[in-house]
Amino acid sequence: MAQQTLLQASVGARSLLVKALAVLGGSAVIALGAQVSVPMLPVPMSLQTLAVLMVGLTAGSRLGAAAVIAYLVEGAMGLPVFAGGAAGLPILMGPTGGFLFGFVAMAFVAGFLAERGMARGVIGTAIAGLIASVALYVPGVLWLDMATGLDLNGAIAAGMTPFLLGDAVKIAIAALAVTGAWTALSSRRG
Repeated sequence: MAQQTLLQASVGARSLLVKALAVLGGSAVIALGAQVSVPMLPVPMSLQTLAVLMVGLTAGSRLGAAAVIAYLVEGAMGLPVFAGGAAGLPILMGPTGGFLFGFVAMAFVAGFLAERGMARGVIGTAIAGLIASVALYVPGVLWLDMATGLDLNGAIAAGMTPFLLGDAVKIAIAALAVTGAWTALSSRRG
């Protein structure tokens, strides 16, 4: 049974206007996270995964996934929202395309688990973040394997292994932030 997301509990998120603002705001947060990046080949390290995870955990499955889709459409239309200010369809079809499309799954899974009450405590939120990360890495690594000619082990070594420690830190940050937001919301309500 679905429970309220953090967004719904704090601002309502029932009206079309609030939903549209949540989607646009979420896509902006993801775009900002993409600009904080360390160039690595073939996949840059950025704060996108933290941003996507936070959007999914706070907005829920549908709005979180919609925010990522809006972000991808913005980038495809030429807005410089991808890592390093990149834009255009070639980015979506290049080696990192599977990770970009995997962000949709990541946000959806994080939001789905949050809607089921899993993102209320630090441990549950961290587990939700870990499961959502799997939803990102599977399409990302498989796409990288196909797009670059790397074998599966090479794709894992280039597109997953270097990011695991950073992603663990991002999951911990997301778990602390979301749990803290729920605590603050509860104490504000009395």
